[in-house]
Amino acid sequence: MKTRFLQGFGMLSHYTRMLCMPMLCMPMHCMPMHCMPMHCMPMHCMPMHCMPMLVAFLGTGSLVAAGDSPSSTPSVTLPDGIVVPSDGSNPDARKPNFVIIFTDDQGYGDLSCYGADHVSTPRIDQMAKEGSRLTSFYVAAPVCTPSRAGLITGCYPKRVGMATGSNFGVLLAGDTKGLNPEEVTIAEVLKSAGYKTGMFGKWHLGDQQEFLPTRQGFDEFFGLPFSHDIHPFHPRQDKYNFPPLPLLDNETVIEMDPDADFLTQRITERAVSFIRQNKDVPFFMYVPHPIPHAPLHVSPPFMEGVADEVVSKLKNEDGTIDYRTRDRLFRQAIAEIDWSVGTILDTLKANGLDERTLVIFTSDNGPPKNTLHASPGPLRGHKGTTFEGGMREPTVIRWPGRIPAGKNNNELMTAMDLLPTFAKLAGAEIPTDRVIDGKDIWPTLSGQSPTPHEAFFYHRGTTLAAIRSGKWKLHTNKGRPVQLYNLDDDIGEQKNVIESHPEVVKQLNKRLADFAKDIAANSRPAAFVENPKPLSK
Repeated sequence: MKTRFLQGFGMLSHYTRMLCMPMLCMPMHCMPMHCMPMHCMPMHCMPMHCMPMLVAFLGTGSLVAAGDSPSSTPSVTLPDGIVVPSDGSNPDARKPNFVIIFTDDQGYGDLSCYGADHVSTPRIDQMAKEGSRLTSFYVAAPVCTPSRAGLITGCYPKRVGMATGSNFGVLLAGDTKGLNPEEVTIAEVLKSAGYKTGMFGKWHLGDQQEFLPTRQGFDEFFGLPFSHDIHPFHPRQDKYNFPPLPLLDNETVIEMDPDADFLTQRITERAVSFIRQNKDVPFFMYVPHPIPHAPLHVSPPFMEGVADEVVSKLKNEDGTIDYRTRDRLFRQAIAEIDWSVGTILDTLKANGLDERTLVIFTSDNGPPKNTLHASPGPLRGHKGTTFEGGMREPTVIRWPGRIPAGKNNNELMTAMDLLPTFAKLAGAEIPTDRVIDGKDIWPTLSGQSPTPHEAFFYHRGTTLAAIRSGKWKLHTNKGRPVQLYNLDDDIGEQKNVIESHPEVVKQLNKRLADFAKDIAANSRPAAFVENPKPLSK
Protein backbone atom coordinates (compact mmCIF):
# COMPACT_ATOMS: atom_id res chain seq x y z
CA MET A 1 0.00 0.00 0.00
CA LYS A 2 1.41 3.35 -1.00
CA THR A 3 1.07 6.18 1.49
CA ARG A 4 0.57 9.75 0.34
CA PHE A 5 1.04 12.23 3.19
CA LEU A 6 0.15 15.83 2.42
CA GLN A 7 2.90 18.39 2.88
CA GLY A 8 3.08 20.77 5.79
CA PHE A 9 5.62 19.30 8.23
CA GLY A 10 9.39 19.09 8.39
CA MET A 11 11.17 15.83 7.78
CA LEU A 12 12.26 15.53 11.41
CA SER A 13 9.26 14.71 13.57
CA HIS A 14 8.76 16.65 16.76
CA TYR A 15 8.76 13.38 18.67
CA THR A 16 12.31 12.66 17.47
CA ARG A 17 13.35 16.19 18.29
CA MET A 18 11.98 15.81 21.81
CA LEU A 19 13.96 12.63 22.38
CA CYS A 20 17.11 14.34 21.17
CA MET A 21 16.51 17.57 23.06
CA PRO A 22 18.83 16.93 26.02
CA MET A 23 21.77 16.56 23.62
CA LEU A 24 20.74 19.55 21.55
CA CYS A 25 20.56 21.71 24.66
CA MET A 26 24.19 21.14 25.64
CA PRO A 27 27.45 22.40 24.13
CA MET A 28 29.43 19.52 22.65
CA HIS A 29 32.10 19.61 25.34
CA CYS A 30 29.40 18.99 27.92
CA MET A 31 27.81 15.99 26.20
CA PRO A 32 27.68 12.93 28.47
CA MET A 33 29.64 10.01 27.08
CA HIS A 34 29.30 6.38 28.12
CA CYS A 35 32.63 6.62 29.89
CA MET A 36 31.77 9.78 31.82
CA PRO A 37 30.35 9.27 35.33
CA MET A 38 27.14 11.21 35.64
CA HIS A 39 28.32 12.96 38.80
CA CYS A 40 31.07 14.58 36.72
CA MET A 41 28.68 16.23 34.29
CA PRO A 42 28.87 20.04 34.49
CA MET A 43 25.34 21.16 35.19
CA HIS A 44 25.99 24.73 34.13
CA CYS A 45 26.10 23.52 30.53
CA MET A 46 22.49 22.47 30.54
CA PRO A 47 19.43 24.77 30.65
CA MET A 48 17.14 23.80 33.49
CA HIS A 49 14.17 23.26 31.19
CA CYS A 50 16.06 20.31 29.70
CA MET A 51 16.56 18.56 33.03
CA PRO A 52 13.31 16.52 33.08
CA MET A 53 13.94 15.39 29.52
CA LEU A 54 17.51 14.33 30.35
CA VAL A 55 16.34 12.31 33.34
CA ALA A 56 13.77 10.52 31.19
CA PHE A 57 16.29 10.04 28.36
CA LEU A 58 19.12 8.54 30.39
CA GLY A 59 16.88 6.32 32.48
CA THR A 60 19.15 5.76 35.49
CA GLY A 61 22.10 7.32 37.28
CA SER A 62 22.75 10.13 39.72
CA LEU A 63 22.65 13.76 38.76
CA VAL A 64 24.80 15.76 41.17
CA ALA A 65 25.07 19.50 40.81
CA ALA A 66 28.41 21.27 41.11
CA GLY A 67 29.37 21.59 44.75
CA ASP A 68 27.34 18.58 45.91
CA SER A 69 29.03 15.47 47.17
CA PRO A 70 28.54 12.32 45.08
CA SER A 71 26.63 10.77 47.96
CA SER A 72 23.91 13.42 48.01
CA THR A 73 20.52 12.71 46.41
CA PRO A 74 19.54 15.53 44.06
CA SER A 75 16.18 15.57 42.37
CA VAL A 76 14.10 17.26 39.74
CA THR A 77 11.00 19.13 40.88
CA LEU A 78 8.07 19.14 38.48
CA PRO A 79 5.10 21.53 38.70
CA ASP A 80 3.00 21.50 41.86
CA GLY A 81 5.83 20.12 43.97
CA ILE A 82 6.08 16.70 42.30
CA VAL A 83 9.61 15.47 42.99
CA VAL A 84 11.39 13.02 40.71
CA PRO A 85 14.34 11.32 42.47
CA SER A 86 17.54 10.73 40.56
CA ASP A 87 19.50 8.68 43.07
CA GLY A 88 19.94 5.56 41.00
CA SER A 89 16.37 4.41 41.57
CA ASN A 90 13.84 4.71 38.78
CA PRO A 91 13.98 8.44 37.96
CA ASP A 92 10.37 8.43 36.82
CA ALA A 93 8.99 6.63 39.87
CA ARG A 94 7.19 9.63 41.31
CA LYS A 95 5.85 11.20 38.16
CA PRO A 96 2.05 11.13 38.15
CA ASN A 97 0.12 8.59 36.14
CA PHE A 98 -2.74 9.71 33.90
CA VAL A 99 -5.94 7.83 33.06
CA ILE A 100 -8.60 9.10 30.65
CA ILE A 101 -11.90 7.17 30.61
CA PHE A 102 -13.85 8.33 27.56
CA THR A 103 -17.33 6.97 26.90
CA ASP A 104 -19.28 7.23 23.66
CA ASP A 105 -22.47 9.28 23.19
CA GLN A 106 -23.08 9.74 26.93
CA GLY A 107 -25.14 12.81 27.78
CA TYR A 108 -24.68 15.50 30.41
CA GLY A 109 -27.64 14.02 32.28
CA ASP A 110 -26.44 10.40 32.19
CA LEU A 111 -24.67 10.20 35.56
CA SER A 112 -26.45 10.13 38.89
CA CYS A 113 -23.94 12.66 40.24
CA TYR A 114 -25.22 14.98 37.49
CA GLY A 115 -28.82 14.57 38.63
CA ALA A 116 -29.89 11.51 36.65
CA ASP A 117 -32.50 9.15 38.08
CA HIS A 118 -32.70 6.83 35.04
CA VAL A 119 -29.22 5.42 35.73
CA SER A 120 -27.22 4.53 38.83
CA THR A 121 -23.49 5.27 38.90
CA PRO A 122 -22.29 4.79 42.49
CA ARG A 123 -18.60 4.37 41.64
CA ILE A 124 -18.46 7.47 39.45
CA ASP A 125 -20.47 9.33 42.11
CA GLN A 126 -17.88 8.29 44.70
CA MET A 127 -15.15 9.45 42.34
CA ALA A 128 -16.89 12.85 42.22
CA LYS A 129 -17.03 13.01 46.04
CA GLU A 130 -13.31 12.27 46.20
CA GLY A 131 -12.57 14.66 43.34
CA SER A 132 -14.39 17.38 41.41
CA ARG A 133 -17.21 17.68 38.91
CA LEU A 134 -16.19 19.82 35.94
CA THR A 135 -19.51 21.35 34.97
CA SER A 136 -18.29 23.38 31.96
CA PHE A 137 -16.06 20.81 30.28
CA TYR A 138 -16.27 20.70 26.49
CA VAL A 139 -15.12 18.39 23.74
CA ALA A 140 -13.84 19.78 20.46
CA ALA A 141 -16.71 18.51 18.28
CA PRO A 142 -20.19 16.98 18.64
CA VAL A 143 -19.37 13.68 16.86
CA CYS A 144 -16.87 10.85 17.31
CA THR A 145 -13.89 11.31 14.98
CA PRO A 146 -13.27 15.05 15.36
CA SER A 147 -13.91 14.95 19.10
CA ARG A 148 -11.22 12.28 19.52
CA ALA A 149 -8.84 14.16 17.26
CA GLY A 150 -9.19 17.18 19.56
CA LEU A 151 -8.40 15.12 22.64
CA ILE A 152 -5.43 13.31 21.09
CA THR A 153 -3.77 16.36 19.48
CA GLY A 154 -4.80 19.18 21.81
CA CYS A 155 -6.17 21.05 18.79
CA TYR A 156 -9.46 21.99 17.21
CA PRO A 157 -10.18 19.23 14.68
CA LYS A 158 -10.33 21.65 11.76
CA ARG A 159 -6.79 22.78 12.57
CA VAL A 160 -5.49 19.23 12.05
CA GLY A 161 -7.68 18.34 9.08
CA MET A 162 -9.89 16.00 11.09
CA ALA A 163 -13.20 17.86 11.24
CA THR A 164 -14.85 15.11 9.16
CA GLY A 165 -14.16 11.78 7.53
CA SER A 166 -13.24 11.68 3.86
CA ASN A 167 -16.83 11.28 2.65
CA PHE A 168 -18.87 11.33 5.85
CA GLY A 169 -19.05 13.11 9.19
CA VAL A 170 -16.77 10.47 10.75
CA LEU A 171 -14.22 7.99 9.43
CA LEU A 172 -15.61 4.73 8.06
CA ALA A 173 -14.14 1.26 7.49
CA GLY A 174 -11.36 1.27 4.91
CA ASP A 175 -11.31 5.07 4.88
CA THR A 176 -8.62 6.76 2.83
CA LYS A 177 -8.11 9.37 5.56
CA GLY A 178 -6.57 9.36 9.02
CA LEU A 179 -4.79 11.42 11.65
CA ASN A 180 -1.51 12.59 10.15
CA PRO A 181 1.42 10.65 11.67
CA GLU A 182 3.29 13.96 11.75
CA GLU A 183 0.89 15.23 14.40
CA VAL A 184 2.27 15.03 17.93
CA THR A 185 -0.22 13.17 20.10
CA ILE A 186 -0.73 13.22 23.84
CA ALA A 187 0.72 9.70 23.92
CA GLU A 188 3.87 10.79 22.08
CA VAL A 189 4.37 13.78 24.35
CA LEU A 190 4.19 11.61 27.47
CA LYS A 191 6.20 8.78 25.95
CA SER A 192 9.03 11.24 25.32
CA ALA A 193 9.06 11.89 29.08
CA GLY A 194 9.51 8.23 29.96
CA TYR A 195 5.86 7.12 30.15
CA LYS A 196 4.44 3.77 29.15
CA THR A 197 1.35 4.36 27.05
CA GLY A 198 -1.66 2.12 26.56
CA MET A 199 -5.01 2.46 24.83
CA PHE A 200 -7.94 0.09 25.25
CA GLY A 201 -11.19 0.75 23.41
CA LYS A 202 -12.34 2.64 20.32
CA TRP A 203 -9.82 4.59 18.20
CA HIS A 204 -11.73 6.14 15.24
CA LEU A 205 -8.86 8.20 13.84
CA GLY A 206 -8.04 5.95 10.89
CA ASP A 207 -8.11 2.18 10.40
CA GLN A 208 -5.25 1.82 7.93
CA GLN A 209 -1.97 0.59 9.38
CA GLU A 210 -0.29 3.99 9.10
CA PHE A 211 -2.93 5.55 11.34
CA LEU A 212 -3.31 2.97 14.11
CA PRO A 213 -2.66 3.90 17.77
CA THR A 214 0.67 2.06 17.84
CA ARG A 215 1.85 4.45 15.10
CA GLN A 216 0.65 7.43 17.14
CA GLY A 217 2.57 6.96 20.38
CA PHE A 218 0.80 4.08 22.13
CA ASP A 219 2.91 1.13 23.26
CA GLU A 220 -0.16 -1.08 23.51
CA PHE A 221 -3.57 -1.11 21.86
CA PHE A 222 -6.53 -3.43 22.23
CA GLY A 223 -9.86 -2.54 20.74
CA LEU A 224 -11.81 -1.38 17.71
CA PRO A 225 -10.58 0.88 14.91
CA PHE A 226 -13.97 2.61 14.73
CA SER A 227 -17.51 2.40 16.13
CA HIS A 228 -19.02 -1.05 16.61
CA ASP A 229 -22.04 -0.08 14.51
CA ILE A 230 -19.84 0.23 11.40
CA HIS A 231 -20.77 -3.34 10.67
CA PRO A 232 -23.04 -5.34 8.32
CA PHE A 233 -25.90 -5.16 10.85
CA HIS A 234 -26.11 -1.37 10.43
CA PRO A 235 -29.70 -0.33 9.62
CA ARG A 236 -28.46 1.44 6.47
CA GLN A 237 -26.19 -1.38 5.33
CA ASP A 238 -27.78 -1.25 1.88
CA LYS A 239 -26.20 2.19 1.48
CA TYR A 240 -22.85 1.69 3.24
CA ASN A 241 -22.01 -1.98 2.62
CA PHE A 242 -19.86 -2.17 5.75
CA PRO A 243 -17.42 -5.09 6.12
CA PRO A 244 -17.20 -7.27 9.25
CA LEU A 245 -15.96 -5.57 12.41
CA PRO A 246 -12.29 -6.21 13.33
CA LEU A 247 -10.91 -6.45 16.88
CA LEU A 248 -7.22 -5.59 17.14
CA ASP A 249 -4.40 -6.39 19.52
CA ASN A 250 -1.76 -3.78 18.66
CA GLU A 251 -1.73 -3.98 14.84
CA THR A 252 -2.98 -7.55 14.50
CA VAL A 253 -6.61 -8.40 13.81
CA ILE A 254 -7.34 -11.14 16.35
CA GLU A 255 -11.08 -11.56 15.76
CA MET A 256 -13.71 -10.64 13.24
CA ASP A 257 -17.17 -9.74 14.52
CA PRO A 258 -16.32 -10.06 18.24
CA ASP A 259 -19.25 -10.56 20.59
CA ALA A 260 -20.05 -6.94 21.45
CA ASP A 261 -21.79 -8.00 24.67
CA PHE A 262 -18.33 -8.53 26.18
CA LEU A 263 -16.48 -5.47 24.84
CA THR A 264 -16.74 -3.39 28.03
CA GLN A 265 -15.57 -6.34 30.10
CA ARG A 266 -12.64 -7.21 27.84
CA ILE A 267 -11.49 -3.61 27.56
CA THR A 268 -11.57 -3.29 31.34
CA GLU A 269 -9.57 -6.49 31.78
CA ARG A 270 -6.84 -5.18 29.48
CA ALA A 271 -6.78 -1.86 31.31
CA VAL A 272 -6.34 -3.66 34.63
CA SER A 273 -3.53 -5.77 33.19
CA PHE A 274 -1.76 -2.67 31.88
CA ILE A 275 -1.87 -1.00 35.30
CA ARG A 276 -0.46 -4.07 37.02
CA GLN A 277 2.31 -4.51 34.47
CA ASN A 278 3.38 -0.87 34.68
CA LYS A 279 2.89 -0.12 38.37
CA ASP A 280 6.59 0.67 38.84
CA VAL A 281 6.86 3.19 36.00
CA PRO A 282 4.80 6.25 35.08
CA PHE A 283 2.04 5.49 32.62
CA PHE A 284 -0.65 7.10 30.52
CA MET A 285 -3.76 5.00 29.89
CA TYR A 286 -6.58 5.97 27.53
CA VAL A 287 -9.80 3.94 27.85
CA PRO A 288 -12.34 5.05 25.20
CA HIS A 289 -15.29 2.69 25.69
CA PRO A 290 -17.46 2.00 22.60
CA ILE A 291 -20.57 2.10 24.82
CA PRO A 292 -23.18 3.65 25.23
CA HIS A 293 -23.07 4.30 21.46
CA ALA A 294 -25.90 2.40 19.80
CA PRO A 295 -26.55 -0.47 19.48
CA LEU A 296 -26.25 -1.10 23.21
CA HIS A 297 -24.54 -4.28 24.37
CA VAL A 298 -24.21 -5.55 27.93
CA SER A 299 -22.46 -8.60 29.38
CA PRO A 300 -24.60 -11.25 31.16
CA PRO A 301 -23.77 -10.16 34.75
CA PHE A 302 -25.38 -6.78 34.05
CA MET A 303 -28.56 -8.07 32.39
CA GLU A 304 -30.35 -8.40 35.71
CA GLY A 305 -33.59 -6.46 35.74
CA VAL A 306 -34.03 -6.44 31.97
CA ALA A 307 -37.66 -7.07 31.02
CA ASP A 308 -38.48 -10.56 29.78
CA GLU A 309 -39.84 -9.31 26.46
CA VAL A 310 -36.56 -7.46 25.82
CA VAL A 311 -34.52 -10.58 26.57
CA SER A 312 -36.78 -12.60 24.30
CA LYS A 313 -36.38 -10.18 21.40
CA LEU A 314 -32.61 -10.09 21.81
CA LYS A 315 -32.43 -13.88 21.68
CA ASN A 316 -34.30 -13.82 18.38
CA GLU A 317 -32.33 -11.12 16.55
CA ASP A 318 -31.19 -13.80 14.07
CA GLY A 319 -28.19 -11.93 12.68
CA THR A 320 -29.87 -8.54 12.70
CA ILE A 321 -29.76 -5.94 15.44
CA ASP A 322 -32.92 -4.47 16.93
CA TYR A 323 -31.69 -0.99 17.83
CA ARG A 324 -34.91 0.13 19.46
CA THR A 325 -35.08 -2.90 21.73
CA ARG A 326 -31.43 -2.50 22.64
CA ASP A 327 -32.09 1.12 23.64
CA ARG A 328 -33.88 -0.37 26.63
CA LEU A 329 -30.53 -1.69 27.93
CA PHE A 330 -29.30 1.84 28.65
CA ARG A 331 -29.46 1.62 32.44
CA GLN A 332 -27.57 -1.69 32.35
CA ALA A 333 -24.97 -0.38 29.90
CA ILE A 334 -24.21 2.60 32.14
CA ALA A 335 -24.06 0.29 35.16
CA GLU A 336 -21.38 -1.74 33.40
CA ILE A 337 -19.42 1.41 32.55
CA ASP A 338 -19.67 2.38 36.23
CA TRP A 339 -18.35 -1.07 37.17
CA SER A 340 -15.45 -0.57 34.78
CA VAL A 341 -14.55 2.78 36.36
CA GLY A 342 -14.71 1.25 39.83
CA THR A 343 -12.55 -1.68 38.76
CA ILE A 344 -9.88 0.65 37.40
CA LEU A 345 -9.92 2.76 40.58
CA ASP A 346 -9.73 -0.36 42.75
CA THR A 347 -6.76 -1.63 40.75
CA LEU A 348 -4.91 1.64 41.19
CA LYS A 349 -5.49 1.51 44.93
CA ALA A 350 -4.50 -2.15 45.25
CA ASN A 351 -1.20 -1.38 43.53
CA GLY A 352 -0.37 1.64 45.64
CA LEU A 353 -1.01 4.09 42.79
CA ASP A 354 -4.12 5.82 44.07
CA GLU A 355 -2.46 9.04 45.21
CA ARG A 356 -0.11 9.17 42.23
CA THR A 357 -2.75 8.93 39.53
CA LEU A 358 -4.97 11.57 37.96
CA VAL A 359 -8.15 9.98 36.58
CA ILE A 360 -10.65 11.85 34.43
CA PHE A 361 -14.00 10.51 33.23
CA THR A 362 -15.89 12.16 30.38
CA SER A 363 -17.61 11.45 27.04
CA ASP A 364 -16.87 12.16 23.37
CA ASN A 365 -20.11 14.04 22.63
CA GLY A 366 -23.72 14.30 23.69
CA PRO A 367 -26.47 11.69 23.28
CA PRO A 368 -28.05 11.02 19.89
CA LYS A 369 -31.39 12.50 18.95
CA ASN A 370 -34.53 10.46 19.57
CA THR A 371 -32.87 7.93 21.85
CA LEU A 372 -35.16 6.35 24.42
CA HIS A 373 -33.10 6.98 27.54
CA ALA A 374 -29.81 8.87 27.01
CA SER A 375 -30.21 12.43 28.22
CA PRO A 376 -28.53 15.83 27.88
CA GLY A 377 -30.06 16.74 31.24
CA PRO A 378 -30.81 20.47 31.43
CA LEU A 379 -28.98 21.18 28.18
CA ARG A 380 -30.48 21.87 24.79
CA GLY A 381 -29.40 19.87 21.78
CA HIS A 382 -27.83 16.50 21.16
CA LYS A 383 -25.04 14.73 19.32
CA GLY A 384 -24.19 16.50 16.08
CA THR A 385 -25.29 19.95 17.26
CA THR A 386 -23.39 22.90 18.66
CA PHE A 387 -25.93 23.53 21.38
CA GLU A 388 -24.58 22.70 24.83
CA GLY A 389 -26.11 19.23 24.77
CA GLY A 390 -23.85 18.26 21.89
CA MET A 391 -20.50 19.34 23.30
CA ARG A 392 -20.67 19.98 27.06
CA GLU A 393 -19.91 16.67 28.75
CA PRO A 394 -20.47 15.12 32.20
CA THR A 395 -16.95 15.17 33.59
CA VAL A 396 -15.42 13.99 36.85
CA ILE A 397 -11.75 14.26 37.80
CA ARG A 398 -9.96 12.70 40.76
CA TRP A 399 -6.42 12.90 42.15
CA PRO A 400 -6.37 12.44 45.93
CA GLY A 401 -4.55 15.23 47.72
CA ARG A 402 -4.24 17.42 44.62
CA ILE A 403 -7.70 17.85 43.09
CA PRO A 404 -10.12 19.48 45.58
CA ALA A 405 -12.53 16.85 46.90
CA GLY A 406 -16.30 17.17 46.68
CA LYS A 407 -16.21 20.37 44.64
CA ASN A 408 -18.00 21.63 41.56
CA ASN A 409 -15.57 23.42 39.25
CA ASN A 410 -17.60 25.64 36.94
CA GLU A 411 -14.69 27.08 34.96
CA LEU A 412 -14.58 26.53 31.20
CA MET A 413 -12.20 23.70 30.29
CA THR A 414 -11.85 21.40 27.29
CA ALA A 415 -10.60 17.96 26.31
CA MET A 416 -7.94 19.72 24.22
CA ASP A 417 -6.42 21.01 27.46
CA LEU A 418 -5.41 17.57 28.67
CA LEU A 419 -2.35 17.36 26.41
CA PRO A 420 -0.62 20.54 27.65
CA THR A 421 -1.77 19.96 31.23
CA PHE A 422 -0.46 16.40 31.41
CA ALA A 423 2.75 17.52 29.72
CA LYS A 424 3.32 20.14 32.39
CA LEU A 425 2.68 17.72 35.23
CA ALA A 426 4.98 15.13 33.62
CA GLY A 427 7.79 17.58 32.92
CA ALA A 428 7.41 16.92 29.20
CA GLU A 429 7.90 19.30 26.30
CA ILE A 430 5.03 20.16 23.97
CA PRO A 431 5.50 21.11 20.32
CA THR A 432 6.61 24.68 19.66
CA ASP A 433 6.59 24.45 15.86
CA ARG A 434 2.79 24.53 15.54
CA VAL A 435 -0.34 25.94 17.14
CA ILE A 436 -1.74 23.91 20.03
CA ASP A 437 -5.20 25.14 21.03
CA GLY A 438 -5.35 23.46 24.43
CA LYS A 439 -4.22 25.34 27.54
CA ASP A 440 -2.53 24.26 30.74
CA ILE A 441 -5.51 24.03 33.09
CA TRP A 442 -3.70 22.65 36.12
CA PRO A 443 -4.06 25.96 38.04
CA THR A 444 -7.79 25.84 37.21
CA LEU A 445 -8.22 22.20 38.17
CA SER A 446 -6.43 22.72 41.47
CA GLY A 447 -8.58 25.73 42.30
CA GLN A 448 -5.83 28.32 42.06
CA SER A 449 -6.91 30.26 38.95
CA PRO A 450 -9.87 30.85 36.65
CA THR A 451 -10.01 29.39 33.16
CA PRO A 452 -7.17 30.36 30.82
CA HIS A 453 -9.62 30.40 27.89
CA GLU A 454 -10.83 33.76 26.65
CA ALA A 455 -13.17 31.93 24.30
CA PHE A 456 -14.22 28.47 23.15
CA PHE A 457 -15.27 27.79 19.56
CA TYR A 458 -17.91 25.30 18.46
CA HIS A 459 -17.60 23.54 15.09
CA ARG A 460 -20.13 21.39 13.29
CA GLY A 461 -18.02 19.62 10.71
CA THR A 462 -15.87 22.29 9.11
CA THR A 463 -18.39 25.03 9.94
CA LEU A 464 -17.53 27.45 12.73
CA ALA A 465 -20.99 27.74 14.26
CA ALA A 466 -20.76 29.29 17.73
CA ILE A 467 -18.54 30.88 20.35
CA ARG A 468 -18.59 31.04 24.13
CA SER A 469 -16.75 33.76 26.03
CA GLY A 470 -17.43 33.96 29.74
CA LYS A 471 -21.16 33.67 30.27
CA TRP A 472 -22.07 34.61 26.71
CA LYS A 473 -22.65 32.20 23.85
CA LEU A 474 -23.31 33.37 20.30
CA HIS A 475 -24.68 31.11 17.55
CA THR A 476 -24.32 32.02 13.89
CA ASN A 477 -25.96 30.83 10.69
CA LYS A 478 -23.82 31.13 7.55
CA GLY A 479 -21.71 33.69 9.38
CA ARG A 480 -24.67 35.76 10.54
CA PRO A 481 -25.31 36.13 14.30
CA VAL A 482 -28.71 34.65 15.12
CA GLN A 483 -28.84 33.66 18.80
CA LEU A 484 -27.21 34.96 21.99
CA TYR A 485 -27.56 33.24 25.35
CA ASN A 486 -26.42 34.05 28.87
CA LEU A 487 -25.33 30.60 30.01
CA ASP A 488 -25.07 31.66 33.65
CA ASP A 489 -28.82 32.32 33.71
CA ASP A 490 -29.94 30.10 30.85
CA ILE A 491 -27.91 26.90 30.60
CA GLY A 492 -30.68 25.39 28.47
CA GLU A 493 -30.32 28.07 25.76
CA GLN A 494 -34.01 28.95 25.76
CA LYS A 495 -34.03 32.76 25.94
CA ASN A 496 -32.46 34.48 22.96
CA VAL A 497 -31.23 37.91 24.10
CA ILE A 498 -29.48 38.94 20.90
CA GLU A 499 -31.54 42.10 20.50
CA SER A 500 -30.67 43.32 24.00
CA HIS A 501 -26.87 43.12 23.79
CA PRO A 502 -25.60 44.47 20.46
CA GLU A 503 -22.13 45.25 21.84
CA VAL A 504 -21.67 41.71 23.11
CA VAL A 505 -22.74 40.38 19.71
CA LYS A 506 -20.27 42.69 17.97
CA GLN A 507 -17.38 41.61 20.21
CA LEU A 508 -18.11 37.91 19.88
CA ASN A 509 -18.60 38.14 16.14
CA LYS A 510 -15.17 39.77 15.82
CA ARG A 511 -13.61 36.97 17.88
CA LEU A 512 -15.22 34.45 15.53
CA ALA A 513 -13.83 36.24 12.48
CA ASP A 514 -10.35 36.47 14.00
CA PHE A 515 -10.38 32.79 14.93
CA ALA A 516 -11.52 31.78 11.45
CA LYS A 517 -8.54 33.67 10.01
CA ASP A 518 -6.19 31.99 12.46
CA ILE A 519 -7.44 28.52 11.56
CA ALA A 520 -7.07 29.30 7.86
CA ALA A 521 -3.51 30.55 8.36
CA ASN A 522 -2.37 27.88 10.82
CA SER A 523 -4.02 24.62 9.85
CA ARG A 524 -2.33 21.31 9.12
CA PRO A 525 -3.39 18.48 6.83
CA ALA A 526 -4.75 15.08 7.62
CA ALA A 527 -3.06 12.19 5.85
CA PHE A 528 -4.39 9.96 3.11
CA VAL A 529 -3.51 6.55 1.72
CA GLU A 530 -4.10 5.23 -1.76
CA ASN A 531 -6.11 2.07 -2.26
CA PRO A 532 -7.21 1.58 1.37
CA LYS A 533 -8.54 -1.82 2.31
CA PRO A 534 -10.80 -2.87 5.19
CA LEU A 535 -9.00 -4.70 7.96
CA SER A 536 -9.37 -8.46 8.00
CA LYS A 537 -7.89 -11.41 9.82
